[in-house]
Amino acid sequence: QVQLVESGGGLVQAGGSLRLSCVASGRFFREYVMGWFRQAPGKEREFVAGINLSGGSTYYADSVKGRFTISRDNIKNTLSLEMNSLKPEDTAVYYCAAQNLATVVITITPDMYDYWGQGTQVTVSS
Repeated sequence: QVQLVESGGGLVQAGGSLRLSCVASGRFFREYVMGWFRQAPGKEREFVAGINLSGGSTYYADSVKGRFTISRDNIKNTLSLEMNSLKPEDTAVYYCAAQNLATVVITITPDMYDYWGQGTQVTVSS
């Protein structure tokens, strides 16, 4: 079992930056592929970014590629998402998630993730 707690959300103007953090406790953090997802009002939860076990491989949704950077620290059991050049369409609740142990390939489907944080709100004003 893994417990995940996000922080770092807030209100920012378009073009600004935010850094989200996710602290993990419980089972060994380094055993899990990790991902960030987001959900805007009235929309389905969507994949934002994923990172493999070592942190050496990452994958991004096209909508955030070049603006967001995912990273992990397996000593501090933390997952981060650096968000730059934010746009109003980035407004959503952001969730960190731990993928099912059965696969070590980064997947974009929410159903493949077993553990979720409570979410942190990011609001980008125009």
